[in-house]
Amino acid sequence: HRVSLTMGIDVGNRSKGNVRNQRRKEPKSENVYTRLLVKLYRFLARRTDSSFNQTVLRRLFMSKTNRPPISLSKLVAHMKNKDGKTAVIVGTVTNDVRFNDEGALKMSVCALRFTETARARIVKAGGECITFDQLALRAPTGSNCVLLRGPRKAREVYKHFGRAPGVPHSDTKPYTRSKGRKFERARGRRGSCGYKK
Repeated sequence: HRVSLTMGIDVGNRSKGNVRNQRRKEPKSENVYTRLLVKLYRFLARRTDSSFNQTVLRRLFMSKTNRPPISLSKLVAHMKNKDGKTAVIVGTVTNDVRFNDEGALKMSVCALRFTETARARIVKAGGECITFDQLALRAPTGSNCVLLRGPRKAREVYKHFGRAPGVPHSDTKPYTRSKGRKFERARGRRGSCGYKK
């Protein structure tokens, strides 16, 4: 019998330009409710032509750091001039004590989770907080829905990423023991020691 001499490509080898698709295919979380939502949206993504369902499914797979929370003030800003539409967040909706326009909170919001105060304020204003299984019955294709997400790079850790602290043109925050006079305050930070940036 003949032996095939054709070789497969090494998709893990980036140097040859072979890029492996490293997206999650299922959630790492063992949460029963998340798993049930994944089942539901896997079905909807397969049986409808809606890219909304595919996006929701992909975001349900994501880790917690890739599902950042969104505050009420940001929610209202994004939903301006979008009356009658449902805000959809695959993540948490949090309260914002600086925001005090209660009338603007009268809207339909669907999220994985609401903090207690955020839920209370939306309901008090005459709005509603719904879950993803309720949304699937109401809008199976995501019609009249606005898909939102919080600022992913708002986490403090992102301030430490980038060029090394101290090198020219770097705005990266150094990791220090404490924020005092004696820590990373000499050369490059004051005119009397070398130079001041």
